[in-house]
Amino acid sequence: MNPEAQLPIVYQSAANLYQIELFSLQLQGGRSGLSHEELSVAVEMLSAVAVLNEVLDTKDPQAVIEQLIDSPLGFTNMDQDNLNRYADTLIKLRGEALAKGQEFLTWNDVQKCIDGVNVQVHEEHERIMALAEINEALNSGDYQQTLAALLLPTAKLTGVNPATAKHYHDVLQYTKQLLCQTSGDESAVLWLDQIQEAIHTANQDEEEALTLAEAVADINRTVAREDSQNTLQALQVPSAGLRAVLPECADTYQAELAQRQASGATNGSTDSVWVKHCFKDRYDYYYNLETGQGIWEEPEGFEHNGGQLRKEEIQSVVSCLTAEYNRGQLWMANEPLVIQLQARIRGYLVRKKHAQRMEYLCQQEPHVVKLQACWKGYKQRKMYKDRINLLQKNVASIVKIQSVAKMWKAKRKYNQRLQFFKDHEKEIVKIQAFLKANKARDDYRTLTGAKDPPLSVVRKFVHLLEQSALDLQEEQEVTRLREEVVTNIRSNQQMEKDLNLMDIKIGLLVKNRITLQDVVSHNKKMKNKKNKESKEDLTTGDRLGIKGLSKGKRRKLEAYQHLFYLLQTNPHYLAKLIFQMPQNKSTKFMDTVVFTLYNYASNQREEYLLFKLFKTALEEEINSKVDQIQDIVTGNPTVIKMVVSFNRGARGHNTLRQLLAPVVKDIIEDKSLGINTNPVDVYKAWVNQLETATGEASKLPYEVTPEQAMSHEEVRNRLEASSLALRSATDKVLNSIVSSLDNIPYGMRYIAKVLKKSLHEKFPDASEDELMKIVGNLLYYRYMNPAIVAPDGFDIIDMSAGGQLHVDQRRNLGSVAKMLQHAAANKLFEGENAHMTPMNNYISQTYEKFRQFFQSACDVPEPEEKFNIDEYSDMVTLSKPIIYISIDEIINTHSLLLEHLEAISPDHNDLLHELLQDLGDVPDVETLLGEGAVESNDLNRESALSQLAKTEISLTLTSKLELLEGDDKDVKSLMTKTKKLIVDVVRIQHGVTLPAILETPATVAQESEHTKIVDRRAVQDALTPEGLKSSQAVLEDSQLPLEQKKRKILRNLRNLEQAGFLTVSNNYQDLVNDISKDIRYQRRYRQRRKAELVKLQQTLTALNSKTTFYQDQMNYYDTYIKTCLDNLNRKNSRRSIKLDSKGENKGSKKWKPPSLKYTAARLHEKGVILEIEGLQTNQFKNVMFDISPSEEVGDFEVKAKFMGVEMEKVQLHFQDLLQLQYEGVAVMKMFDKAKVNVNLLIFLLNKKFYGK
Repeated sequence: MNPEAQLPIVYQSAANLYQIELFSLQLQGGRSGLSHEELSVAVEMLSAVAVLNEVLDTKDPQAVIEQLIDSPLGFTNMDQDNLNRYADTLIKLRGEALAKGQEFLTWNDVQKCIDGVNVQVHEEHERIMALAEINEALNSGDYQQTLAALLLPTAKLTGVNPATAKHYHDVLQYTKQLLCQTSGDESAVLWLDQIQEAIHTANQDEEEALTLAEAVADINRTVAREDSQNTLQALQVPSAGLRAVLPECADTYQAELAQRQASGATNGSTDSVWVKHCFKDRYDYYYNLETGQGIWEEPEGFEHNGGQLRKEEIQSVVSCLTAEYNRGQLWMANEPLVIQLQARIRGYLVRKKHAQRMEYLCQQEPHVVKLQACWKGYKQRKMYKDRINLLQKNVASIVKIQSVAKMWKAKRKYNQRLQFFKDHEKEIVKIQAFLKANKARDDYRTLTGAKDPPLSVVRKFVHLLEQSALDLQEEQEVTRLREEVVTNIRSNQQMEKDLNLMDIKIGLLVKNRITLQDVVSHNKKMKNKKNKESKEDLTTGDRLGIKGLSKGKRRKLEAYQHLFYLLQTNPHYLAKLIFQMPQNKSTKFMDTVVFTLYNYASNQREEYLLFKLFKTALEEEINSKVDQIQDIVTGNPTVIKMVVSFNRGARGHNTLRQLLAPVVKDIIEDKSLGINTNPVDVYKAWVNQLETATGEASKLPYEVTPEQAMSHEEVRNRLEASSLALRSATDKVLNSIVSSLDNIPYGMRYIAKVLKKSLHEKFPDASEDELMKIVGNLLYYRYMNPAIVAPDGFDIIDMSAGGQLHVDQRRNLGSVAKMLQHAAANKLFEGENAHMTPMNNYISQTYEKFRQFFQSACDVPEPEEKFNIDEYSDMVTLSKPIIYISIDEIINTHSLLLEHLEAISPDHNDLLHELLQDLGDVPDVETLLGEGAVESNDLNRESALSQLAKTEISLTLTSKLELLEGDDKDVKSLMTKTKKLIVDVVRIQHGVTLPAILETPATVAQESEHTKIVDRRAVQDALTPEGLKSSQAVLEDSQLPLEQKKRKILRNLRNLEQAGFLTVSNNYQDLVNDISKDIRYQRRYRQRRKAELVKLQQTLTALNSKTTFYQDQMNYYDTYIKTCLDNLNRKNSRRSIKLDSKGENKGSKKWKPPSLKYTAARLHEKGVILEIEGLQTNQFKNVMFDISPSEEVGDFEVKAKFMGVEMEKVQLHFQDLLQLQYEGVAVMKMFDKAKVNVNLLIFLLNKKFYGK
């Protein structure tokens, strides 16, 4: 490549080619070496060879041809007609060389390839000439000429046998004929492969024809020997190619073939040694019997041996005999069919003869009938006369026989009927039961559906009003379970509050050790509460105080029972009271007193009353406190907050868990899910990933704005992927919510309905869309959204003690919740969230689904229909409602009612005024607990009373208007009492109307039956617990004799008629209708009670599970605190060792850390003090602050001195500082003058006093 060498172009890639070829030329030239001219020629040719190799690598035949023609390679013997063949062969050769590891094709390799292609083309031309000669020979018709053409060396045909020349010629001509027929071209010629195939076929025909001729000759020989078995074997030889040879016909074959052979010998000559066979129905083959050889040409003087049978003749004989044999076998196999055919033919002949006879008789029918009639008439008259004579002689006997026969028939019919009834006894019972059930159903439909059911129908069902032992047992169980549920709910709520406070304190402890003593103190209080609750007896108040046995205390107890019954059943009192108090106080009142008053809705009655309170309170709040429709969304309505809190699981029924747990678990457990829609966070995560992957600091800035972050394509791609994942996860949660409408608590749906209706009444101009957004704010944002954001805090997922969700999991849930929140309110992304605008279309679509869901959620029945409760409900229930309320809650409720009485009930004639007047002033704790509950000289008397105020007592709620001690003035109570008496009477006496029954005297049997019922009821009442017993007046009435009850009923009916409640004109049908309503409600009540039992058991199980979880959490906190104490003790022990070494003479005195003294200027430099009112910064050096720890851990005394004179001092509680820090307060005032940085002050105290 050196320019000074003045050589042609040299290619760097062909260095090895130059080296090898030039070295070879140098060796050939001897010691003198290569001259410049030789070297130039050689380099030029080698460069051309290198270029040719490169062109061959492109596998472009046209480029190779151009290189062969234009390059100075000087190849010899190149034919222009063969250039394409040269190119293809060289490309193939180049590929093979590369596969073998040869880097280049040399000039000699290329020249050799060209020569090889020339030779191959020449040979192909010669073979084509040979094929032309073969086709010409075939056209000439001379097989010798055809043989000569086939034997040409240039044709390169194999397997040509001169002895088979005639057959070659015939096969080739047949092949050519087929080719012309197929192609439709008469001038078509045979190609090499077709000729070779024909030669191969002719050779096979030679072998097959000889084998066939030998087999036929062998058959002729065995036939001539007259041995049938050998003949059969010869016929079955495969080479003979005979079909349908059967061993059963061996003898027949032998005889027939021998006969044919003899006939042929007679008709022809038997001296010839040649036999002619037709092979494949096309070719004649001549077989020599003496030599055993065959030829295809007809021998000279050929004459067929007449004594030899040909294959065709043999096959004809075999086929005929076999067919004849098969036919005979067929007849034998079908002999029954032949017989049947013959029988049918004979039958046909007989029927034909019979038909001819019948035709003759039909023609003679009149004469035949006349003859038969005359003969029959004569016989019948003779028989009749004989019978009449016999009967006239035996009249008495005949009568006797007839009577016996009739009796036997009647008995037989009766016995058969009786046996039929016995055989079908079960079916008859079922039919009777069906008829009775139909009658009972008709009666019950009349009872429930008729406007005025008749007394006869009502009488059949009055027994349902009787309370059985099972009713009492179920009532006791319901009461017990209700008490346990209420107790557990209150206990769990207290434990939850304590644990939440402990969470805050431990969170503060993580930052500062000083709070450990406060955490330990709180933990001890929790454990003391737990132990005290487990040992506390709820009946403490039963032995003393308000539940004492004195008359005054009894009246006080009954007054409170009347008061709380009135508050429970008349929701407008509490609804008004709630909004007379400040919001924080009303919330606490709702969480304690209100839910306690309704036993946390532990049964359907109390749930119904609680929902009525929610409805009344919500309507009151909207009418009095909502000025704009958006106030419901922007504010924090008390009732809404209370409803949501109650339905989130106050009773242990966490329906949110059923609704959201599956999809929330899917989102949490999906490790590949990562949702982050904040462009700045995505940008930072991307930068961190780049630095982690490369190990070098990124050149990108760390702090960017959202717009700058969005300018990067990677950030946009990641945000798009997050948006897709967010949409998928949101769809899962949305589908779970929308498809689970029935899982939404009835209370939430009903309050949503009330909310929508109340807002529409107050704001009639509000659109349906605005109302749906308010409903969505309640059902989704307030009820579901917090549970999605923090599922561990709302018992949606199971978490072990101390366990917590990962930050990414919380972000994923928060993103989904935010998306659903925007969708529920149809709030589109804009402003700061402008990067999320592509999701606005999705939000609009999702809002439409939410809107339909909210509309369906509001479609619920009223509580009266849902719970089947009406004005008669409390009258027929077996047990009175019982609540479990603390002394403190009784006092608090009493005082609040007195304080706000005028606002709650302006009417002084209202029953509430009367009840509060009966109660008098608000009692203290000791009055309700009883004198001596706490010793008067007890040092902790106030603390003990405060603790005892939490003692719970049970109140059996009753109405003051209820009939007591025989007082008949109250009309409703009088009607209830009268109905009970009527039920007792109509159970015994029958009658169409009530007056008819009352006016009809009772029989002795009826009085006796009534006495038995009264005695049985007395026994049952003796076993009934006190809480379930009826009033004394009702018991006395039930024990009256039947006639006295009827007289008392008549007297009561007159009083009720005078009051205008009843009239005798319709036979007191109104009273009968009321009894039928009581019967219907009693049935519903029993069904509801069974359902309530199951519900209470489930609730109790859930509450126990929650209690166990809280106890595990307390144990976990206890372990954590013990660990902290152990660590602190070890540190204190090390510190005490150091102190002892320095000051052993101090003895038992406590070590006290030294105080700190800082000037205000120094604290200002540290940033602790920001400013001091009325003092310039240059005067800060004259102010000295002395900070010294007190004996209580975490307490400090701070003294301020100005010019050495002590001005003020203040107690500083470290716990207060931490609380301020927790609440986000950065600056506080000290001495009412100095502004202090809270965070830096905490840092200073930690550093100086605790070594942090």
